[in-house]
Amino acid sequence: MKVGLLAVDGMKLRGNASQHANRDYRRIVEELLEEAERVDREEDERFGKDQRGDELPEQLRTAQTRRAALRRAKLELDGEHDQDSYEDPPGDDDDRGSGMKLDVERLAAGPEGRRGWLRDAHDQLDAYRAANPRPVPRSRRERLLEGKRLLEQEHQALIEANAAYEAYRARGVMKDGRRFGRPPDPFVPPQIPEGSVNITDPDSRNLKCPRGYKQGYNAQAVVNEQQIVIAAEINADSPDLGHLEPTVTAARRQLRKIGILNKPEIVVADAGYWHNEQMDQLAAQGIPLLIPPDAGKRKTARPGWEGGRYTWMRYLLATETGHRLYRKRQATVEPVFGQTVFNRKLTRFHRRGRAAVHSEWRLIASTHNRQPAEATQPPNSHRRAVRGR
Repeated sequence: MKVGLLAVDGMKLRGNASQHANRDYRRIVEELLEEAERVDREEDERFGKDQRGDELPEQLRTAQTRRAALRRAKLELDGEHDQDSYEDPPGDDDDRGSGMKLDVERLAAGPEGRRGWLRDAHDQLDAYRAANPRPVPRSRRERLLEGKRLLEQEHQALIEANAAYEAYRARGVMKDGRRFGRPPDPFVPPQIPEGSVNITDPDSRNLKCPRGYKQGYNAQAVVNEQQIVIAAEINADSPDLGHLEPTVTAARRQLRKIGILNKPEIVVADAGYWHNEQMDQLAAQGIPLLIPPDAGKRKTARPGWEGGRYTWMRYLLATETGHRLYRKRQATVEPVFGQTVFNRKLTRFHRRGRAAVHSEWRLIASTHNRQPAEATQPPNSHRRAVRGR
């Protein structure tokens, strides 16, 4: 296996969820109330309106039966202590907080402006969720509660980031020492969470695609010139922006696990991966990059994308060597996606939740690496049978 040229790309795959299962906060609360009313009606029919439905069971109504039940429960607990103890996953407590501590210093080091602070806070929350995935509940009521919790997390992160920005502006001095020219535009956070969440797979998103939208995930892959998938990662963002450095880092981590310490000779990606900070981080590690600053559909440069690194990258791609290397991107990573979707018919994920989908995508990539070239062609006997029919 060679680690010369690595190509990075992503494709959107449908999840095990429907677009019609997306709900906003108000609708989730309404469905929870409707569910509670339905349960109340069923309990009234079962227990009668004179009883509340929370009366003690028959075996716990006397002191003697309670002592016997407690004795049995103690024996069961003692038996469980002899086995491996189970630890609750992070963030699995009863409160509805995110469990994440907002990194205000990172917010201040980012772009100026309230919008940049709020966007960075959302990115921090998304990274925290990726590092602390939760299984998707089976019951509809629990999935509604999970969707409600996720929207409340995002709302709380927005409130905290806005408060941090207001405190930063109250200082009157920018991070570079200059004074602010005018007061910030007035902004009041919404009283209830905005946005929507899918109650079938709360981790999936309604992703924008060239031909409409897909409820699913953005499957990322790092592939070498032998069309071997080095890393297979998952995110729930429509654009590939912001996923260059994490994906390349994941590829280097996988290579180190099998004893390959060589750095990639060059990394190629399409214009959607252009990210100044992440490109600087990879360049500081000694990894050359070839990423066009302009999408193929654009006839002119983006406004403000002139001079400096933009002009330098356009010059590199126009050279004979740069053009030859970048042309390998399409012939390296695109066939992997074509083989996966069109030949193997793997057009959607079957599992739910970020962690489960990540495992499934890695399994798909692993079986691609194991598949011999002749496996894509039917045997001669099969072709003869087809001709006979």
